[in-house]
Amino acid sequence: MCGIAGIRRFDGAPVEKGILRAMTSSLVHRGPDAEGFWTNGPIGFGHRRLSIIDLSGSVQPMESTDESCHITFNGEILNYRALRQRVAYPYRTSGDTETILACYMAHGEAAFNDLEGQFAFALHDARDNSLLLARDRMGILPLYYYIDSKIFAFASEITALLPAIPDTKVDTRSLDAYFSRNAVPAPYTLFEGVRKLPPAHTLRIDERGIERQRRYWSFPDVSRAKTTPQEAVAGLASKLREAVATALVADVSVGAYLSGGLDSSLIVALMSELRGGIDVKTFAAGFGDPRYDELPYARQVSKLLGTEHHEVTVNADDFRSLWHRMTRHRGAPLSQPADIAVFKLAEFARRSVTVVLSGEGSDELFAGYPKHRYAGLSAGAGVVPGWVRSPFLRLVQNLAPPSASRLRIAARALSGHDQSERFSNWFAPFTAAERHNLLHGAPHHPAPDWIQQPEGDALRRMLMLDAQTWLPDNLLERGDRMSMAASLELRPPFLDRHVVEYAFQLPSTLKMREGTTKWMVKQVALQYLPHQIVNRRKAGFSVPLETWFRDGLEAFAWDMLTSQDSLASQLLDCGVVKKLLDNHRQRHSNEEMRIWALLCLEIWHEEFFRGGAGKARGRPRTSVDHPDLAQVSRA
Repeated sequence: MCGIAGIRRFDGAPVEKGILRAMTSSLVHRGPDAEGFWTNGPIGFGHRRLSIIDLSGSVQPMESTDESCHITFNGEILNYRALRQRVAYPYRTSGDTETILACYMAHGEAAFNDLEGQFAFALHDARDNSLLLARDRMGILPLYYYIDSKIFAFASEITALLPAIPDTKVDTRSLDAYFSRNAVPAPYTLFEGVRKLPPAHTLRIDERGIERQRRYWSFPDVSRAKTTPQEAVAGLASKLREAVATALVADVSVGAYLSGGLDSSLIVALMSELRGGIDVKTFAAGFGDPRYDELPYARQVSKLLGTEHHEVTVNADDFRSLWHRMTRHRGAPLSQPADIAVFKLAEFARRSVTVVLSGEGSDELFAGYPKHRYAGLSAGAGVVPGWVRSPFLRLVQNLAPPSASRLRIAARALSGHDQSERFSNWFAPFTAAERHNLLHGAPHHPAPDWIQQPEGDALRRMLMLDAQTWLPDNLLERGDRMSMAASLELRPPFLDRHVVEYAFQLPSTLKMREGTTKWMVKQVALQYLPHQIVNRRKAGFSVPLETWFRDGLEAFAWDMLTSQDSLASQLLDCGVVKKLLDNHRQRHSNEEMRIWALLCLEIWHEEFFRGGAGKARGRPRTSVDHPDLAQVSRA
């Protein structure tokens, strides 16, 4: 993968090459192998390359053979060889970048739906002087942009946009969304005026501004064809095997993460089968705490499959030393404690490989979270009037002991006002009522209007929302930023287009059977792995934060969140914040995730607005709101 950046000026002035170079230079970690630029008056592209395919060729930005089109591209088109055979074009390289140009020259924007893989790119077409941005179907790779009356700027990461932005401010209208899911959903960000292109969308910009935003791919309907459970499992096994084979396409070394859980273990098993058990490198992280460590399971799977296994340990000191640095790489508050652990793992893996496969996406496609068992209850809880339901559930939360964490989470989730809120509350640090108190009832952005509205049964609706919000804005954003901070490419085979479409064509009864989550994936995995690996309790990539916030990080949290110049003191209810900290210290409740959300926001603000990027440029740093981007868009 790579890093891309670019500018289009609306006032006709030439692009300042110094600004373009500053944007691209901030993406060196995404592309340490090469740097390239292209400018033509009021438009300019920059590129940083991590060489994966066609190592000695495919220099970017790249122009078409007739010089009418230019592209700067981040990602991998994994079916590029097949596309090259289908599209007649005078190819000059052996890579996938030129394949995009060839397909576009032949079919225009319609060609984008033929691209398989993970991608984000910008393409300038001189024939109509248009600038086109595109992002892959599931949002594996990022693409941010900024627009005002003078310029349109885009980049792979927010930090690369900052040299082109006249001022940076906190978008306070995005705080409610952040506190509802530890990440701000597309198209918004916590930076005023900075937007992210939604997954499966293109954005077209002409000489005057944004002309249109268009969805080019949608989730399929449930198939009406009769499928037996055995046929469905066989179909999934075949598609997953093909997805892993496709994900192994590279001219560099490819390894895999191996946590010892179901998803990564299955990916490694398929990888080992495809490679005949030869040259399979696996990587795992531990925390030195047996309550959270999955290393014994990872070792068991590695021994079974004969992989060359490597392990790294993460501790509280790593959090203190890396928190600010990783926040700058993310361009946002770290969404989960695992962010730093993922970086440590990526940094460790990069010593041996350039690409790793991972298991992201399986839970959101095949119902892998505990909350998916309660999708029907979440959808139907609204039949009980809120004035009855909410007080009762608040009582349950208050009376439940700290050890009954799942009961407390369920009570919080079901207290939501509407179905969408109840679906998202399972992962929400703060409920709507808590956010209202924390933010003094401050206004917030309307719900995103690009999301494909889910239909069907409650589980299907929950999964489709998860796949469009939690997955791209949290897990995939983390995976991209933390791996690319170490110049390591991450590929999730579960998010192969054919696997995704197959998953959403299947009825929910094949994903959740007799209370068993991810039933289909487990049936496939049992063909390769022992029962104790496949059916053990889901752990996730957990970090012992509860202990750390009462030990090594407790004083740090109090100092950060209660100081007079903190963002919390400026924008949040200080009484609410102090009560959370005190409840956790006194063990009245486990507030680790809410403390985490508050701390990560504070560190983000400190990094970018108090001594970080804003100060370096000598620009004012405020926390005021911003008019909606639609005011400068013609869409």
